[in-house]
Amino acid sequence: MRIVVVTESFLPTLNGVTTSVCRVVECLAAQGHRVSVVCPRPAPAEHAGVPVHAVPSVSVRAFPTGLPSGAVRDVLEELRPDVVHVASPFVLGARALRETARLGIPSVAVYQTDMPSYLAQHAPRPVGPGASQAAWRWVRRVHGLAHLTLAPSRHTMAELAAHGVPRTARWGRGVDARLFHPGRRDAVAAARRELAPDGEVVVGYVGRLAPEKELDRLADVARVPGVRLVLVGDGPDRARTAALLAEAVASTPGRPNRPPVLLGARSGEALADAYGLLDVFVHTGTRETFGQTLQEAHASGLPVVAPARGGPLDLVEHGRTGLLVDPDRPGALAAAVAALVADPALRARTGRAGRASVEGRTWAGVTAELVGHYEAAVDARWSRRGRRAA
Repeated sequence: MRIVVVTESFLPTLNGVTTSVCRVVECLAAQGHRVSVVCPRPAPAEHAGVPVHAVPSVSVRAFPTGLPSGAVRDVLEELRPDVVHVASPFVLGARALRETARLGIPSVAVYQTDMPSYLAQHAPRPVGPGASQAAWRWVRRVHGLAHLTLAPSRHTMAELAAHGVPRTARWGRGVDARLFHPGRRDAVAAARRELAPDGEVVVGYVGRLAPEKELDRLADVARVPGVRLVLVGDGPDRARTAALLAEAVASTPGRPNRPPVLLGARSGEALADAYGLLDVFVHTGTRETFGQTLQEAHASGLPVVAPARGGPLDLVEHGRTGLLVDPDRPGALAAAVAALVADPALRARTGRAGRASVEGRTWAGVTAELVGHYEAAVDARWSRRGRRAA
């Protein structure tokens, strides 16, 4: 198939949208499809042999946001793809979906970023609720242009249905179980000893350091006796989070833990090695549509602690592959971490089960499933044309 992938985020920006788009593009190209990418500037000229068309952008909170200019139309008119895959449409993706509707090109929209919930959480009151409602109206309008919207979890599918988004299907994400592997621990053993010279349990978070990730929850985790906290990632909340966690440790009565460590953004082998440094993986956000880092932690053989809300409900089996906690109960996240810190056998058992749960969830497999959704969108386009002709 001739496929154009239009994405709100791409390299060099690192986040969940970028990661999934890169893996999908790589797999589609490897399976023989002719793929092109449209994304905001700055961007590489190609990725994995796939041409990249970068369009003008503006910076919004240090995030390049593609402008909905005629450049999108020009690319689609030139390439005339069989299907357009729009990743996390909001601004650039909205323009792409309008153009696919105008040109009669089948489209698949992937819902990945919960912008309405972000606005509800972080916009000033009383603006937040109104902004969230407006965002849902925009999401409904934009995704209504697509022949099919793909949601990554049962929770997200239910949320889209509740807000009137039509024609949805579930499509998850793959994980590279060869890259993310428990054997990484041996390769980084020396670094682990430096982090935990007194045998501390290394507890880590991997992801963007931003308000929507609710990293304040880590303050209680940093105080759990015997823990060395490690954060992997970067973002606008880095300085504030570092200060908050350092203060949490310093103010702990008795003998405080060693200060938290912020390793910055990592990718590829360096990211896999970072997981190898950890004994427990902790996730803080309650608005995740999926939670790719949870899958990477599972593949790395780590027990996972996460809020029992959103995407983690599909990824973590409480008591078997990790622990799910009530995010509205103060101290619940730290209590679950403390239970794992105190029980090495529980850590080992849940880590093994987590690894087993994702070993068959390959990117090649979920990309083949995605192609099936593309074909469904093509069929839907022709059936719609047939109904209009009749």
